[in-house]
Amino acid sequence: MDVFSRTFLPAAAEAGVAIPTLSRHMPVFRRCVAADDTTALVARCTRADRPTQGEYMLLLTYRRLVVTQESRMLHRLRLHLNTELGHLGNVTWNPDPRLSAVELAATAVDGVRERFWIRVGHPKQVWHLDALLSHVFRPRAQRAGSGKAAGDGVPAATRDALRRDTGAWESLGRSRRDLAVAF
Repeated sequence: MDVFSRTFLPAAAEAGVAIPTLSRHMPVFRRCVAADDTTALVARCTRADRPTQGEYMLLLTYRRLVVTQESRMLHRLRLHLNTELGHLGNVTWNPDPRLSAVELAATAVDGVRERFWIRVGHPKQVWHLDALLSHVFRPRAQRAGSGKAAGDGVPAATRDALRRDTGAWESLGRSRRDLAVAF
């Protein structure tokens, strides 16, 4: 059993997704994700800007984000989004414990802003999902806790992610170095 299969099933069980649903989505996910990629999150979600359009299945690994859409009547699948995490820009999420949900938003390579509403069963799971998303999307340099300024001596992909995260601060007159020192 490969790494993806070993980590996908426990993540799906944690999300409470039914086995028949997983069976329908698994061939699409298999085509999009490498066998050695670790699953971080499997969740049902809806589009925040189009809630009546149907249900989506979100698969988040440490390398990719894959979202499939299932039609309501015939249960036909359509690949909605398949991208590497490094190609996503302006990734944000807003936990809302009152509604037991998290809104995940990201800008894809084509410039389209994707917004997904992930519902969870209990308000405490909102904070678990928040911690998981910050672990996956936080740049490695910040995860390692290095004392260097942002962008110094880190790989180009991480440096680009730091630039995306700090772009708004630069427009307010702060530099990346000031921002890194502030955190």
